[in-house]
Amino acid sequence: MEEKKKIKVMVGLSGGVDSAVAAYLLIKQGYEVAGGFMRNWDAIANGDFLGNPTLNENQCPQEKDYQDALLVAEKLGIPLYRIDFVKEYWDDVFTYFLEEYKLGRTPNPDIFCNKYIKFDKFLKFAKEKGFDYIATGHYAKRIDLPNGRVEMHKSYDKNKDQTYFLSQVNQEQLKMCLFPLGDIEKVEVRRIAEELNLAVAKKKDSTGVCFIGERNFKLFLENYLPAKKGVIVDAKTNRVVGKHDGVLYYTLGQRRGLGIGGIPGVTPISWFVVAKNVKKNILYVAQGDENEFLNSTKAIIKMINWTKETKPVGEMKVGVKFRYRQEDKGCILRFIDHDTVELIYDEPYKAVTPGQAAVFYDGENCLGGGIIDSIYYGDKEMKVYDYEFNS
Repeated sequence: MEEKKKIKVMVGLSGGVDSAVAAYLLIKQGYEVAGGFMRNWDAIANGDFLGNPTLNENQCPQEKDYQDALLVAEKLGIPLYRIDFVKEYWDDVFTYFLEEYKLGRTPNPDIFCNKYIKFDKFLKFAKEKGFDYIATGHYAKRIDLPNGRVEMHKSYDKNKDQTYFLSQVNQEQLKMCLFPLGDIEKVEVRRIAEELNLAVAKKKDSTGVCFIGERNFKLFLENYLPAKKGVIVDAKTNRVVGKHDGVLYYTLGQRRGLGIGGIPGVTPISWFVVAKNVKKNILYVAQGDENEFLNSTKAIIKMINWTKETKPVGEMKVGVKFRYRQEDKGCILRFIDHDTVELIYDEPYKAVTPGQAAVFYDGENCLGGGIIDSIYYGDKEMKVYDYEFNS
């Protein structure tokens, strides 16, 4: 009897514990598995040593990750491809990241890294090599529907759920991807890795910018967006209360690192970034986390990725995450055009930040998402990045 051909899956092996265990689980389920290590950032060529003072020409974090991925592949007995997407990452992800910062907005490069690199360039590479699917170590669930479409649901481990970062992955990409960690908890992933004696079993989870890693973020940005010092102004009184290192380096709702304190006659309550004037290089702040400048009631979301077959006609009640690990916020969603939706909140929400992602949910089902373009209080647009006092 002819042996049934195995389904071939290329796993994005990052050198971390999640992708390593994802590969193991697929092998256990009977798939023919290979690993693919994506090299997307060249610290030396991109000259970002200022952002990471411990980095030198003989020590590159991605090379350490590659060595860890090699050890995992050898332990699991699978081949490992090394794929260079440095140019693609710069063109499609990092350039967008810098352009958004120049406008004073706060982008999320991890979301676009998934959209353009992991689920586009990497997927195409795997298909060219004859693989049927790709897989990643993301915490998300793939749900196959009878009509041949796929839904992405929140993972079993809600504390690790990463559907927020996958919100720009479209239906065709989802059909080609498996999420082996969707039904288990992180502690179980660690346990499996230790049981297998994988070298990455106790490796710290990666943080920071996707593929760039941990950095002193302000120093890192100075490599590409030179600092321009300016004044910090109280949005309520128009009084100068401090000095900033560069208005582009701060984000709406930020409390730490402002260096404001000991002002005569001012109650010592925490200050929060509430707006900027990028052209005039002024950073606006206000005291207290419930101040009126931080709240909005409506948002316009653009660059929409919608994973369901049809868009709603009229209004739809949804849950929305405006940042990772935030609880879903109740909103009414209405499509304005093919690429734009209006979100009307159930109540005023704090620090909804243009440039960040808004991700839509119907219960467990992630419907997709888009980029926050502007926010409103009532019908008045809040000029977050070209704020004028008493405007």
